[in-house]
Amino acid sequence: METPPLGTRPGGVGPAGATRRRHPRFLGLIRRLGPGFITGAADDDPSGIVTYAQAGAAFGYGLGWAVVLTLPFMVAVQEISARIGCVTGRGIFGALRTHAPRPVVLTAVALLVIANVANIGADIGGMVEVARDLLGGPAWFWAAAVAGFCAAAEIWVAYARYVRFLKWLSLALLAYVGLLFIIHLPWAAVLAGVLLPRVTLSREALLTLLGVLGTTISPYLFVWQAAEEAEDLAASADPRPFRDRGAEAGGQIARIGFDTWAGMSYSNLVSLSIIVGTAATLHARGITTIATAGQAASALAPIAGPFAGLIFALGVFGTGLLAVPVLAGSTAYALGEAFGWAVGLGQRARDARAFYGTIAAATLVGAGIVFSPIDPLRALILAAVINGAVAGPVIAAMVALGSMPSVMGDFTLPRWLRLLGWSTAALMAAATLGMLVL
Repeated sequence: METPPLGTRPGGVGPAGATRRRHPRFLGLIRRLGPGFITGAADDDPSGIVTYAQAGAAFGYGLGWAVVLTLPFMVAVQEISARIGCVTGRGIFGALRTHAPRPVVLTAVALLVIANVANIGADIGGMVEVARDLLGGPAWFWAAAVAGFCAAAEIWVAYARYVRFLKWLSLALLAYVGLLFIIHLPWAAVLAGVLLPRVTLSREALLTLLGVLGTTISPYLFVWQAAEEAEDLAASADPRPFRDRGAEAGGQIARIGFDTWAGMSYSNLVSLSIIVGTAATLHARGITTIATAGQAASALAPIAGPFAGLIFALGVFGTGLLAVPVLAGSTAYALGEAFGWAVGLGQRARDARAFYGTIAAATLVGAGIVFSPIDPLRALILAAVINGAVAGPVIAAMVALGSMPSVMGDFTLPRWLRLLGWSTAALMAAATLGMLVL
């Protein structure tokens, strides 16, 4: 997201001092955050909320370590994707289209589309379930309302305005962090669960672990951040890719690191809060399976009392309205970049019909999953597992791209990013293999 020039406020009027007086430092910091923060907030979607809640209910504090462990891997993968977007001026699949064999590109696109549409369906299904629990009404009405709003907002609302809205919407998730200051926590057990990695070798445990990994390190997040970095670059005062700028791009690389660390740390703080909160409020009472939205909402009862259902619903809807457009948008970016369409949320609808048509189609097809026989809450967890299975190959392709001088010029990935990238791909592949074997 483009920031105002140094010494001006938005609109270009007034000295820097006036800007600081009029806008608190916190607001200025929020404005500095761009695609990395939006990506991190979108990571805690309805699928993520239910997956983390189920992990806390089923295994207590025992899987808290998975969220802490994934933070450096998550940051590394998202920074790799962001660097590819800024350095090349294209998204992940735009770069793959030029430098990878066609079958590899088409296979990666197919896997991503399957994972994204399943995730959209699961997220909309979760939102429908919550709306019906709270307000009643037929499922078709809520599915149509949610899908219609998400598609229309992404197609017709100006991207800059939409991004500003999404940043503030994501703060609804802080209710889960507040929960930890209200309830009594056995800190010895919490720290053991967070700091000591351990896994029960059962299919259920590995399935839940893969779901936690998949909803934390999700392919749609890679595609989205790279595409938005490239789009923000194209709309900036200097639209040249970083590989054409030389040393002057170093400061922007640092900005990407800050943005990514902020977004992913925020995401994982919320994720860990959900696991710990549900472990303390549900698992401790013998509730080990979340079968209804009401059960998931009851974890917030200590902080919200009779309003727990409402707070939970706002959290699910807030994150769903954030995540569904990101999921649909990443699907459209992947297909558009792979097939050479005009892409970008800054494009007018009439100039990028295939791109915006894909956004609408992905959202509507996902909404159709609501009417399948799959239980909505179970579908949320399955969507996270699918993301986990798809993530490994996509990450491997990204690290390979980022390591090629022909792609990145003088900005090839540093050794620490390559190491963490390959390690993340191996981690996701191992978790998927373990789940299939057992």
